[in-house]
Amino acid sequence: MNQAKLTQDAIQLLCDLIEIPSFSGEESQTADCIQDWFSAYNVKTQRIKNNVFAFNKHHDPNKPYLLLNSHHDTVKPNKAYTRNPHKAEIHEGRLYGLGSNDAGGALVCLIALFTYFYEHKNLSYNLVIAATAEEESSGPNGLNSLLEELPEIAVAIVGEPTQMQLAIAEKGLVVFDAVVKGTPGHAAHPNNDNPIIKSVDVIQWFEKLKFDKVSDTLGPVKLTVTQIAAGSQHNVIPAQVQMVLDVRVNDCYTNEEIAEIVGQAPCTVVPRSLRLGSSSINKNHPLVQAGISMGLNTYGSPTLSDQAALSCPSLKLGPGDSKRSHTADEYIYVHEIEEAVALYIQLLEQVL
Repeated sequence: MNQAKLTQDAIQLLCDLIEIPSFSGEESQTADCIQDWFSAYNVKTQRIKNNVFAFNKHHDPNKPYLLLNSHHDTVKPNKAYTRNPHKAEIHEGRLYGLGSNDAGGALVCLIALFTYFYEHKNLSYNLVIAATAEEESSGPNGLNSLLEELPEIAVAIVGEPTQMQLAIAEKGLVVFDAVVKGTPGHAAHPNNDNPIIKSVDVIQWFEKLKFDKVSDTLGPVKLTVTQIAAGSQHNVIPAQVQMVLDVRVNDCYTNEEIAEIVGQAPCTVVPRSLRLGSSSINKNHPLVQAGISMGLNTYGSPTLSDQAALSCPSLKLGPGDSKRSHTADEYIYVHEIEEAVALYIQLLEQVL
């Protein structure tokens, strides 16, 4: 297979995807586009809702499965855009457009990688490509729903912008709703049970809360109070104060353990979900060792991805820079895509 042509076709695919709006839950047309691209390469795809997936041509059910996954949904563009977010434009080596960096670049590179190996025989792993939906919204119809239809996955590469460095661990996320209760009343009268005053002590309790276990790759657990709301009018003491906590979980704790610790707070605390756990892969795994032998660095990622849906060892790896994600006038360098396809192929040649 001509690697150079495959790479250029992948760049054109990214341009096509940028020009099709694909907000989370609205990815039907980008799913069509991806299927059409595969069809041009005679790759047989399957589809469940807006998730497109395929197996390598000579896959053997007796071999382990290696999943290549990235998403084709995007967030909505912010108001600071100066360019048309749905217009793919290359200027001074930058490919501009919504979703170009997060995670269109990684997606098309993984699609090219899968296509490169599609007809190879006698591979050590079966390859599965999954271009999935609803990653940005952690929705119910994304990778998490597709996994139920796939064979057991032994290991996965999740395509996200990591500057093609090896993210061998990723923090999980638990969002909590906290409520400080008090006694409502008229502001003109004494009240020793004002929940707004009580919430100061609760916030300080959260600020002082320490999680003893610190991860070598992900560092400490990070708890942040991100929202607070109370009151309806100036002369009424409210019955309660509502707060939201964002907790980024390292690989030393389960989300259930975090919920038990945070639940000791002097207020009511309820987790919204416990399913977005931390992810990791052993540094000695052949996939990681192959990357290290190529001169790639390892690190722990603070941002959440579809790794949270996986229970198998998983590596986050892709072109682009996470700091560009969700920014105005999002872009990825064309050379990043070209280099990523070559690096992905070199990596898997050592493992397959």
